[in-house]
Amino acid sequence: MTAAEALRADLRLLADFVPPGARVLDLGCGDGALLAFLRDERGCAVRGIEISPQGVLGCVRRGIPVIQANLDEGLRDIPDDSFDVVVLSQTLQEVRHLRPLIAETARVGRRAIISYPNFGLLSARIRLGIFGRMPVSDALPYQWYDTPNVHYTTIRDFRLLAQQAGLEIEREVALRLRGDAVARVHLLPNLRAELAVTMLRRPNE
Repeated sequence: MTAAEALRADLRLLADFVPPGARVLDLGCGDGALLAFLRDERGCAVRGIEISPQGVLGCVRRGIPVIQANLDEGLRDIPDDSFDVVVLSQTLQEVRHLRPLIAETARVGRRAIISYPNFGLLSARIRLGIFGRMPVSDALPYQWYDTPNVHYTTIRDFRLLAQQAGLEIEREVALRLRGDAVARVHLLPNLRAELAVTMLRRPNE
C-alpha cells in the first residue's frame, strides 16, 4: 500500500490543495498521517497540534513535530505568517471557540484548508424533519449523546462564516463518501454533499 492509499479518501483530496514544499501546520492532526504524507511525498515542512495522547504518540512514531495543546486556548505562541498553509481536517466542528480560531489561522498562515461534514445534507434533513431523529452517517457517525461535535454547520453557513471573518474562498470542493473513495458534487452541494473541503485566504493575498 502506498502512502497515498493509506490516507482517508478526503485527506488524499485535501493533500492535493497543498503546494509542494509548503510550510504546513495541521490543527487537530490526529496521528500525523496527513503530515507524514505531505512531508514524504510533497516535500513539505510540517508541524502538528493535537490534544489526545494517542494522537501525539502516533505523530512521534512517524517523526512528526507535534505540540500537545487544546485549540480552544488559541495559537498565541505561534508568530504571524509562520506557515504557508494551516489545515483543519474535520476538526472545525469539535472546537468550542470557532470564530477566534478561524481568525488565528489567518494570522499564522497565508491560507487555511478546512474540511467539515455538511449538516445540510438532504438525508440529514429528512431524518431530523420527518423522523425527528438526529442524523447519523459516514460523515456524522456519532449518536447525539456521545458525539465530540459541538458545532454543526452547512456549506452555506460556512461560507457566511468565512465572509464575516474577512476571508475569501479560493477553492471549494463538495464531496459524497463512497466507502474508501469520494465523489465530487457539483449540483446543489448544500443538499447533496456529505463533506466539504475549502481553501481560505486573506484578501489580496
